[in-house]
Amino acid sequence: MDFHHITVLLDETIEQMQIDPSKVYLDGTLGGGGHASAIAAKLTTGRLIGLDRDEKALTAARERLAPWMDRVTLLHRNFRELDNALDGLGLEAVDGMVFDLGVSSPQLDDGARGFSYRTDAPLDMRMDATQRLTAWELVNRWPREQLKRIFYDYGEERYAPQIAAAIEKRRESAPIETTLELVDVIKSAMPPQALREKQHPAKRSFQAIRIAVNDELGALDTLMGMAVDRLDPGGRLAVITFHSLEDRIVKSALQEAARGCVCPPEFPVCVCGRKPKVRLITRKPILPGTRELEANPRARSAKLRVAERL
Repeated sequence: MDFHHITVLLDETIEQMQIDPSKVYLDGTLGGGGHASAIAAKLTTGRLIGLDRDEKALTAARERLAPWMDRVTLLHRNFRELDNALDGLGLEAVDGMVFDLGVSSPQLDDGARGFSYRTDAPLDMRMDATQRLTAWELVNRWPREQLKRIFYDYGEERYAPQIAAAIEKRRESAPIETTLELVDVIKSAMPPQALREKQHPAKRSFQAIRIAVNDELGALDTLMGMAVDRLDPGGRLAVITFHSLEDRIVKSALQEAARGCVCPPEFPVCVCGRKPKVRLITRKPILPGTRELEANPRARSAKLRVAERL
């Protein structure tokens, strides 16, 4: 299908990045190339490096970035491989990075990929089709306690025990093969009042499975442990999150990088020697405006946080 994705917080992100036409920038989540094309269009002698784990996204981005490919390098990489990607290009650091996290609209809307709880498809949910773990493997082979944990931790699903038990019971007779089969199992485990809520009853569970299949939070934690150190002084890191679990990791990592001395208050002088690595540009996250939300309701949970390397 056509990989058309509406870029979230585009103007705000580009404004915060403070693009210098002669410098080097990295987009670690290319998607359809929205942020990347806005950055590339501003470059003259500078360079843009684009990463994505989804080969379909890379193909779409390559087409969208065609007018600027003389200043663009695209790599099929998970952003958790940031260090290796930059090392492979002979770069110690770059002058700015942007990461737009979560699943993109084309991935959600392509029924065949198994991300959606509204379309019947094989249980897949892989952002990178070359990886081995699929949603089928997770749903049919992970122990009930492990399923319960991911539903609690990644989906914040209050009916996690019941849903995990229902999955275990159903797969005893035959594997759960498709997304709508899984939706039926999830619904069967929930009380009537939960099925009447505005939010689709399978939304939280599908989010949890997707996060686990793609190790999204593990990848983000790894990224936030290395990104600041790969920025040149004055370089900015912009991260867009879409749910509280992601935002918590990003907020915590940036606050930690912004901390200076950690000596006890009673010490007359600093002996730890710790200096802050970044300055927080956004004490509170930047949120989409009314006009953007009207045009793209999926942007409603987006939060942009920005920090600058000292």
